[in-house]
Parts: sequence; C-alpha cells; structure tokens
Amino acid sequence: MSAPQTPSIICDSLTFEWPDGTTALRALEAQFDTAKIGLIGVNGAGKSTLLRLIAGRLTPTAGDVRASGEIAYLPQDLTITHGQSVGDLLDVQQQREALAAIEAGTATASDFETIGDDWDIEERVLAELSRLGLAGISLDRDLATLSGGEVVLIGLVAKLLRRPDVLLLDEPTNNLDIEARRRLYSVVDDWTGTLLIVSHDRELLRRVDQIADLTDGALRMYGGNLDDYERIRAEEDEAIEREVRTAESDVRRQKRELADARIKLDRRLRYGKKMMAQKREPKIIMNARKRAAQVSSGKHRNLHMERLADSRGALSEAQSRLRDDDEIRVDLPETAVPAGRTMLDLRSPDVNIRGPERIALLGRNGSGKTTLLNRVLRESLSPSTTRLLPQRLDVLDESVSVLDNVSRLAPTTPPAQTRNRLAQFLLRGRQVELPASTLSGGERFRAVLAALLLAEPAVQLLLLDEPTNNLDMASARQLTGALNSYQGALLVVSHDVSFLRGLEIDRWLWLDRDEGLAEIDAPVTSNHGP
Repeated sequence: MSAPQTPSIICDSLTFEWPDGTTALRALEAQFDTAKIGLIGVNGAGKSTLLRLIAGRLTPTAGDVRASGEIAYLPQDLTITHGQSVGDLLDVQQQREALAAIEAGTATASDFETIGDDWDIEERVLAELSRLGLAGISLDRDLATLSGGEVVLIGLVAKLLRRPDVLLLDEPTNNLDIEARRRLYSVVDDWTGTLLIVSHDRELLRRVDQIADLTDGALRMYGGNLDDYERIRAEEDEAIEREVRTAESDVRRQKRELADARIKLDRRLRYGKKMMAQKREPKIIMNARKRAAQVSSGKHRNLHMERLADSRGALSEAQSRLRDDDEIRVDLPETAVPAGRTMLDLRSPDVNIRGPERIALLGRNGSGKTTLLNRVLRESLSPSTTRLLPQRLDVLDESVSVLDNVSRLAPTTPPAQTRNRLAQFLLRGRQVELPASTLSGGERFRAVLAALLLAEPAVQLLLLDEPTNNLDMASARQLTGALNSYQGALLVVSHDVSFLRGLEIDRWLWLDRDEGLAEIDAPVTSNHGP
C-alpha cells in the first residue's frame, strides 16, 4: 500500500481583501496534491486571485498559503514593455551574453556565475520553442511583432525553462489557435509535477486528474477530469431532486395528518358538549372526560405540528442544496429563414450560405478570420438582419437599464413582453431595471445576448468572433443553449471545437493566409487541426 501523498499546496484559512474592502476569498481551506488540477468556477469566484496568492504575487489579508518547491506562474495577461525581445521574456539574455563572452575569451568570473550549471541553456530554449511550434522565432525579435498567442507560448517556455515543481496557468488557451492549443495540450499531457490550471477550455480540462470547484468561497475537490466532474454533479443533482420530492411528499402527508388530528379533536369536543347538554353522566365526570380529551388531543396535535416543522426543515435544507436552473430557454421563431434562401454570396474568398446553415470558420491566428467576418457584416445581402456578437460586449448603453437597452432595439415590443423575454435569459425582476453599468460579467453577457437576439428586425445571419474567449463555463453553456434556439444562419469564428460541436455545425471552413479558404472535415477534438 502506497504512502499518502504530501500536499504540494496548502491554503489555511486563506483570506484576501482588495484595498476597497471587497472580499475575494474568506477563510479558504484547500490542499492540492502533486497532480494536474483544473480550477473552475464562475467569473469573479476568485480563481485568478487564488493563483496570484499561491504564486506570491499577492499577500493574504489573513491566513496562510504554502507551496512545496519552485513555483512558476503564467498570468492571463502578460505585460509587455516597449522594446522587449523574445530573449528578454525568456529571461535568458544575461546567460546568452555570458556564453558569448566565454566563447570570445573575454569572460569574467561573474560570467561563469551567471551560467552556473546552465551550459545548455540555448539548446534547451530552442528545443522548447520548437516543441511549441516557435522554431523560427529569433531570440532577438521584438515581442510587439508577435501575435498574442505566440507571446503566451513564449511566456510558457520561460516557465518551463525553470523546471518548476508547481506550474500555475491562468486561462492559457484564451489567445491560442487550434495548432497552438494542440501543442499546449501536449505540455499538459507530459507534465509530472503539480499543475494548477484556471480554464474554461473543456478539451484542456479533460486532460487533468482532478477538478477543484471554487463556489461561494468554498473549494471542493473531485477526482477525475471535467467529464467525471459533470457526471458526479449530475448524479448529485438527481439525488438532491429526489430528496426534495420526498420531502415535499412528507410535508403534504404531515399537513394531512395535522388536519385529521384537528378534525378528531373538534369531533370529541362536539361530542362532549352534546353529552353535557343531555346530562347523561354526572357533571364532574363529563368535565374530567373533557379535560382528558383536550390534553390527549393537544399532545397529538403538537406531535403532528412538530413533525410538520421537521418535514418543512428537511425540505428547506434539501432545496438549499439545489443548484439554480441556469439554462437559457428561449423561443426565437422570428429568426427562422427558408432553406433555399441565399444569406451570403461572397467572392474572393468564396463564402456562400444558404438557409439556416451553421458554419465554423477556423484558422491560425493572423490568417484573417476577423477581417473576413467584418467584410461579411458589410457585404451581407441583408444588412439589417445581419449582426455580430462583439468580443468586448460593448453594445449596451451603460447609463440606462437592461429593459431600456433591449426596448430601444425592439421598439414595437410591449414592455411586459420584453420583461418576459428577458426572464428567458435569466434576467428577472429588479435586475432588468438597474443600469447596465451595475451588471456582473455573467449578467452583462446575457443582456448583450438578449439585445442581439431580441432586436428588430430579427437577426437571421449571426456572426460570432471567438465568443467563448472570456466566458466561464456556465456562460458558454448558456450561449450554446441560446444559439441552439436560434433558427437563422450562423457563421462563427472559434478555436474551441468542443463549443462548436455543441452547435451542430453543418460546414467547417479553414482559412489560410496564403492558400485561402477550404472546406475541411470536422475536427474530432481541439487537439486535432486540419
């Protein structure tokens, strides 16, 4: 029998507050083993804050966090300074200069100290760059000339060169194209130390050993990958729903029994009054019978009231463990288009869309996908019914309410009907009356989606540009649900093949900067390029 594993990261009553007093984490208790762990939770749950605390980038307000060994942390947004080179980001410039001095015979003692044991540093750098598809990039190249995805991969190489015991990655695939994702997945597959990844990338989360769910400030660990986690949660939800149904049934039964007890007491009291009126027994005996019946019936009634209170308590406890229904269920018949209608007829490159086709547009970063989407938006056969879901979600007027924002785009729809439609997007009650500036990230996303899909005239050609990049998994699932209710044509740019497969794509296109546009077979997963 193997010895229990020593945790590589321990959080003990970990608390962190921002300078404005906002609490990000409160008394968090957690242990992470030497394993590949996916850290999930809604946007704003504190996932990135937790990584920064573990990495030592933030100082706890209270409590403690400890990690064993060398830690490397790749943030979601790498900061690049003016004139910074690839070698600078890799933090190997001093070693390169020391090696050059040694080869030239002009080295000093400090040059040898700089090299230490890393005599093969240049070979290791080139090997790691090649492994991640960056073999042709010079170490002297300015980072400003590279794509965001390339900078992320170079940042990852910088961390791998340190040979860390603990590697922390925050949304590492956000700016990566399919081929870059495939290479990052191979790094994850080969990793043998502790790996803690914040991500909503389903394909990446299928490669971990454990899932850590950060919800309402508490962390719960699940063995297995994302698929195992979702299966376990579904089973738990089903069991809780059964508990709720059982508790509801018990409450109804206790109510019936309490009502029966009251009826029996009333009958006994009426019978006693009748006997007294008829004077069939001495008054002292009848009064004694009356008191005894009242005491007995009162005890019986109190017992049923206690049982009813217990049943209601059990029902309340079971209901508190039910997860809120966060699925978007909306009917969008106005978006339907006839099967034979030409929705798009573009030339150079040739892009044709007929009827309610769903088309995925894939390609490397920098291949021109966003440029093509903008051209489709300009040259659509029906500009008034062609719309783009922007990545920045900046279509709302921040100073007015969600209701007013949507009503402005759908002026002929009665306000009461607009409220009902917004409820289908999980925006209810006071939420729709508050200024858009007060919305949370998830609420803002649903409000923008509602504004887009409920606008007049109804959208019939919908364009999406990397829609899941900044969404948590709940929002991505809601987007999938809403798009599967949409009945028009769809052209979506995304590197997230798991998301695309959920949309039941009809055609897959690959855009290459040099070779143009080509139709391809559907990728099996995100780690399979064309």
